Amino acid sequence: MKKVLITGVTGFIGSHLALALSKKGYEVYSIIKHSTSRDMKSLSPFLKDTIILTCDISDYQSVSHTIKNVDPDIVVHLAALSPVRDSFERPFGYVQTNIVGTMNIAHSMLELADFKKKKLIYASTAEVYGIQKVQPTKEDAALNPSSPYAITKAMTDMYLRMMPSIYGLNTTVMRCTNTFGRKLDASFFVEYVITNILKREKVYIGAPDSIRDYMYIDDHVNAYIKAIEHPEVSGEAFNAAPGIGLTNKEVAFKIAEMLGYDKKKIVLGKYPPNYPIRPLESDQPFIVLDNTKIKKMLGWKPEIKFEEGLKKTIDYWKSKM
Repeated sequence: MKKVLITGVTGFIGSHLALALSKKGYEVYSIIKHSTSRDMKSLSPFLKDTIILTCDISDYQSVSHTIKNVDPDIVVHLAALSPVRDSFERPFGYVQTNIVGTMNIAHSMLELADFKKKKLIYASTAEVYGIQKVQPTKEDAALNPSSPYAITKAMTDMYLRMMPSIYGLNTTVMRCTNTFGRKLDASFFVEYVITNILKREKVYIGAPDSIRDYMYIDDHVNAYIKAIEHPEVSGEAFNAAPGIGLTNKEVAFKIAEMLGYDKKKIVLGKYPPNYPIRPLESDQPFIVLDNTKIKKMLGWKPEIKFEEGLKKTIDYWKSKM
C-alpha cells in the first residue's frame, strides 16, 4: 500500500482527493496548519480515513520533520494562498506560503534516503498563463502571469519542472482550470450564483463577457489520480480542463434557467457590494486550456458534462439550504 501525503487537505481539492485516494486503498496522510478557528467537523466526511498531522509549510524544520516521519511515496502539494484579488493587497504573504512553502516541501523530499523513488505532484494553475494571444492555451506557451498570486505559482511551476534534471526529484505539475462543485464554500462564482438564486437574492456578474473553462470536481480529482498512478510523467506539466469556453453571463443564465429564476434580475457589469477589485490591467478576458497532452499521455478526459456538474452542485446546495 503506497503512502500519499497531501498538503492543503482542508481545501476544496485536497479534501475530495483525500477521500478518493482512501477509497482506492492508499494510505493517506494529510498536513494542516494549526488553527483554532478551523471547522474540522464539516470536513470529517472527507478525512475519516486520513491520518492528520500538524505542520507549517512555511517553516522548513516543520516540513522536514513531517516528511521524514511519514516517508511518503507520493506528495501531492495543494496548499497555497489562492484568492487572486487578495494577492494584490498582501503579496509578501503569498511569496512566503506559495514560493517558500513549496521549496520547503521539495527540498525536504531531497533529504529522504530514496528520494529518487518518490514523486511530487504540484498544483499549479491556469492563471500562470496570463493573457495569451493563442487560444486554447497549450502547455508550451510562455508563462505570462498577471497577478502576484499567479507570479508565485509560475515561479514554483518552473522551479519544480527544473528539479528532475538538476536534483533528480520526480515532479509533475498540474495546471487545472476553474473547478466547481464545492460543498463548504459558496463564495466562488458558480456556487455564489447558485446560492444567491436559491436565497432569491441579487446576483452580480462583474465581468459578464469574460470566458472561462469550467470543470467539475470529480474530473479534477481524477486528473490528479491519473498523474499519481502514471510512472513516466517526471518534469511534465499538464493542463486539466474540458477545453470549452463559456462566458460568465452564459454560466449565470444557465443556472438561472435550471432554477427557474428570471434572468432579467441578474445584474451584469457590476460586482457585489464590497467586492475586492483587481487592477483592470490584470484581468484575463479568456482562459481556456488545450487538453490534448493530458489525454494522450495520461489517458485522462473529462467525464462530467457541464450541465450535469451544475445539476449535482445545485442539488447539493438545495439540500443544504
